[in-house]
Order: sequence, then C-alpha cells, then structure tokens
Amino acid sequence: MPAGLLPIIYLAFVALGLPDSAIGSAWPAMAPSLGASLSWVGAVTMIISAGTIVSSLMSVRVVERFGTGRVTAASVLLTALALIGFSLSHEFWQLCLLAIPYGLGAGAVDAALNAYVAVHYESQHMSWLHCMWGVGASGGPMIMGACLGMGVWNDGFRALGAIQLAIVAVLTLSLPLWRDRKLPKAKGREGGAPVRRTRRELLRIDGVVAVLLCFFCYCAVEGTCGNWAASYSSLAAGVPTQTAASWASMFYIGITVGRALSGFLSLKCSDSQMIRLGQALIAAGVLTMISPWGHDVLAPALVLIGLGCAPIYPSIIHATPARFGDDVALELTGMQMAIAYVGFLVCSPLFGILAQYISIELYPIYLGVFLVIMVIAAEKVNRVQKTRAARRA
Repeated sequence: MPAGLLPIIYLAFVALGLPDSAIGSAWPAMAPSLGASLSWVGAVTMIISAGTIVSSLMSVRVVERFGTGRVTAASVLLTALALIGFSLSHEFWQLCLLAIPYGLGAGAVDAALNAYVAVHYESQHMSWLHCMWGVGASGGPMIMGACLGMGVWNDGFRALGAIQLAIVAVLTLSLPLWRDRKLPKAKGREGGAPVRRTRRELLRIDGVVAVLLCFFCYCAVEGTCGNWAASYSSLAAGVPTQTAASWASMFYIGITVGRALSGFLSLKCSDSQMIRLGQALIAAGVLTMISPWGHDVLAPALVLIGLGCAPIYPSIIHATPARFGDDVALELTGMQMAIAYVGFLVCSPLFGILAQYISIELYPIYLGVFLVIMVIAAEKVNRVQKTRAARRA
C-alpha cells in the first residue's frame, strides 16, 4: 500500500463523522425557522438511516464497477452537497428530501472503506479508522456551536459543507493511489467465471447469521447508551440537566479514546480477544449502574461502557475477511453496515417506548440483555471459526 493512502482513508472517515451530530446539535434553532416541531427531527434521521441501509446493501455492485477510491470521493461529494442544501432550506420537506442523498452517500463510503481497510490493512488501522470517525463526530457539534454563536444555523451547515468539499478535492487528487487496488472478487464455481454470491447464499455460510446478530446487538447497545444517557442521568439519577448532557458526552469520549488505545492493543491481541475485552468492559459498566451505588458513579460507568464499545465494531469488521474469505468481504461488510443501521434505527426508539410506559430505570437492564445476546452470538462465531480452522489443518 502507498504510504500516502492511509492518511487519505483516515481523512475520509473524519468526513463521515463530521456531520453525524450536526442536525441534532442545530435542531433546537432549526425547528422554529422551518416551522417544525421539536420531535420532527426523528423523521429526518430515519430517512438518513434508510438511505444508509440501501447504499450499504448496494455497495458491492457500485465498488466493483467504479472502485473504492471513486466511490469514496463521490459519496463524500454527495454528503457535501446535501449539507449545503440543508443550509439553503426554508421548509421542512426540503430537509427531508436532502436527507436522501445524505444517507446514500454516508452508507456507501462507510461500507466501502470498512471493507477496504479490513482486506488491505492490519487490525490497528481499523481501530484508528473508527477513532477518526469519533474525531469528526466530536468536531461537528463544535463547529455548529461556534456558527450558532455568530449567526444562524444555516452558517453551520454551510461551514460543514465547505469542509466536506475541501476533503472531496483531496480525495479526488488521491485517486491514482487507489489504482488497481480493488477488493477481491467472488470466486467462480467449479473453475468457471467469477460470480458474486447472493445474500441468501451468504446467509447460509456457517457463522454469518451469528455475526450479523452480534453486530445488531452491539449497535443496539451503542445507540441506546448514547441516545439515552442524558435522560437516564437526569430522570433516574437526579442529575441536573446541564450536567447530565456533559455526562452523556463521557460515553462518546470513552469510545474515541478507547479506539485510539485499541489500535495499540490490537498489535498484541487478536480480533476475537479485542471483542471479548470490549464485552467485559461493557459488562463492568452495566453492573456498576445496577449496583446499590450506581447513580453515584454513573459518569465512570458511562466511560467504561464507551471504552468497551470502542474495540467491538472495528474488530468485527476487520475479522470478516479472515473468518469468511476476502472474496465475500465487501458483501458481508455491506450487510453488517445495513444491520448496524437497523440496530440504531430500531432499538433506541424501542427503549424510548419502554421508558415512557414502564420505567427509564430499565436502561441498564436493556443494555445488559443485548450484551448477553451479543456475547452468545460472538462465541458462536468463534466456535465456527475454530471448527473451520481445524478442518483446514
């Protein structure tokens, strides 16, 4: 791999994370000017999530035809244009319309780059790649907050769009570095021409359903923990609202710092060991929450869960080629990205219903249930991998 390509890939993941929290940060200011209710932001995020699911599942065809470099540059361009479109919107329906290209662009670059790094680079680079997403996701609200302090919300999206366009220029100039480095194609049957497996065929591969379930449960834990941390801190632990908001950020700080550290730990540990370590840290955080003194040590518990979440996502993705083969890595990564967005889309709102009609005190229990299912599914994948390795020997 060229020495200059890896920083370009990192930059692309900063671009992926940069606008992720921007709408949520700006929505209190946006809603009145668009004539929208405070709750309508959920419709925008659902459209974005639907777009990411579709583009993740289509990523194989697109990357095989155009290559990872071109897909990455075009996808970031699509999100940049959507952000600039947000800045020019005066009606809520315009925002919903622009959420479609935003979601399509985000899902395509996510699946393409994850698969590319999983095949071509070592495990530590996958952890640092997702750390770069955390850098972008943390920087987006800071840029939006600074723009809101100086003017109207439109300026924030305009600034983010301009940064994305600058990144597109860098990605375009880097295209020669990607040449002839496409992902491996599917192997032909009985010596025939290369063919790509259908999703139904992929689901029949031993361990694929388990790894998808593991990924779904991980995303349920991450999405629910991040989205409801502030509400749980305030309503269950009695923490003042402003303090509760800062405590919620502890979870994301834990993820970002944890992924930076995971890159170094992965030099000594396998992907399976990194996943188990993450699960153990999440369990420690959940058990701390449900302990008799849980409300008093809630902030450290959220940091623990964030640190635990840090290695799991990148390790599952990086292990995909080794577990199932380079030739199906892109297709399976796209499926994992799609199931990830389904997990984010479904499980956090589901907890909202439970919190409203039963009790928000279920928060740590809810996280614990998904953690247990995740561990069972992950260990199933490990057993399948050991059996497959024994047969080869």
